[in-house]
Amino acid sequence: MKIIPALLTDKVQNLELMLSQAETFTDFVQIDFMDGSFVPSKSIAAEDLTGIRIHIGWEAHLMVQDPMYYLSSFDKHGLKRAIFHWEAIPHPESIISDIRNLGLAVGLAVNPETSFSDFERVVDQIDAVLFLTVHPGFYGSPFIPEVLEKIEDFHSHFPSKLIGVDGGISLENIQKVRLSGADYACVGSRIFRHEDPRQSYEEFARAIE
Repeated sequence: MKIIPALLTDKVQNLELMLSQAETFTDFVQIDFMDGSFVPSKSIAAEDLTGIRIHIGWEAHLMVQDPMYYLSSFDKHGLKRAIFHWEAIPHPESIISDIRNLGLAVGLAVNPETSFSDFERVVDQIDAVLFLTVHPGFYGSPFIPEVLEKIEDFHSHFPSKLIGVDGGISLENIQKVRLSGADYACVGSRIFRHEDPRQSYEEFARAIE
């Protein structure tokens, strides 16, 4: 399992700082976008990425009602995967097609209350599923351990599908996340609110060796 630093902020300067920090210890990050509609909080806007050069690979976690607006608005240099939320899109097949047409891998994020049977019909059309182990929209939200059972069930049905876990990941629960079948875990506040983000990242990496 890999550790992917997650960048969530509403200030461009903070994003640039976190990117510069992350580039010293990883080659891939997740950048979170929140529109204040799908989730109550707002983060950086798509336009805020204008002029920011991202020197490592990244995925966009789009906690928004209109993911294609975001994807059409920023420089996709280095962007490998676009992740939209099942709960935000009434007709996900069209979004999947639109993301594919941009040459990107497709990820589907699902909230803690969403059941496997709800989104099973589109699993074959996507590259990854990102399971939220918190209610999305806030840095540092409490971990919901019951989601791990859903991940285990999903992994048993689709063992080759890429699985991400996002929200409330800590050194205390990281092994349980790994054992659930996850391929990567997104860690945000516990890396970037640490006095030494690189040290925190390395502690997580050692914890899953």
